[in-house]
Amino acid sequence: MKRRLTAGDIIFDTINVLALSFMAILCLYPIYYCVVASISDPNALAAAGGFMLWPKGVQFGAYKSVFANKEIFTGYMNTFFYVIAGTVLNLLLTLMGAYVLSRSKLRLKRFLNLYVTLTMFINGGMIPLYLVMKGIGLLDLRAGIILVTAVNTYNLIMARTYFSTIPASLEEAARVDGAGEIRILFEIMIPLSGPIIAVLALYYAVIHWNSWFNEMIYLSDRAKYPIQLFLREILILNEVSSASQDFAADKMPLAESIKYATIVVATVPILCVYPFVQRFFVKGVMVGAVKG
Repeated sequence: MKRRLTAGDIIFDTINVLALSFMAILCLYPIYYCVVASISDPNALAAAGGFMLWPKGVQFGAYKSVFANKEIFTGYMNTFFYVIAGTVLNLLLTLMGAYVLSRSKLRLKRFLNLYVTLTMFINGGMIPLYLVMKGIGLLDLRAGIILVTAVNTYNLIMARTYFSTIPASLEEAARVDGAGEIRILFEIMIPLSGPIIAVLALYYAVIHWNSWFNEMIYLSDRAKYPIQLFLREILILNEVSSASQDFAADKMPLAESIKYATIVVATVPILCVYPFVQRFFVKGVMVGAVKG
């Protein structure tokens, strides 16, 4: 039997809808504004004073300036490689590590979990890591960029917590049938972990897509640069040109448009991934959340 809504319920629901709608607008408007500003007439953008609801004098000069750099396409290809190969390796190592740490009969389980957790707060720093990368011959290699961020501790803990929620009876039944650890992981644990795998894949893909600092440090070959490094160069050159005394005043609005076009080029592709994992996202985050 459906409960009849009272006046208080209606008021409460209305306030919730209005509040959440307002918050959604606050979150979405900056992205919308970047898209609108990037295709607007540069002079109209400068006159708008930082607020627009629709494009003014649609132009694509900013995007032409961004894509005039032929290395942008090389950067995209490299970034796709880092995202795909890096995410696959991240998931494999994270799930294997999480499975080990989630075993109830693991010796020194508390110590190992504490040891892994401490890596979230303590690390050797940038210079020791650079020396390690140099010492093992991973400088200026795509493999080095992938391996340097092979496992994220927070994601490892989330996956471990998720594995802990899977009934132990499934593992026991598999052992009775003669299954070993590898078979249990790949034929029982992973097939039952779709939500957390989708969440981890999104987290790792975003990390690789937005990464530029490690690449700037460990890569010297421009043919291996990701898209973010090339876009960073465009922004820096644009700002330097804008600050130059020889920079024409009529070109400054275009410089502002280029900034927004750069943001769109760097952000929109990874945003398109989210709808495909959204249905797993909430469940994966909640079930895999760290429990005290």
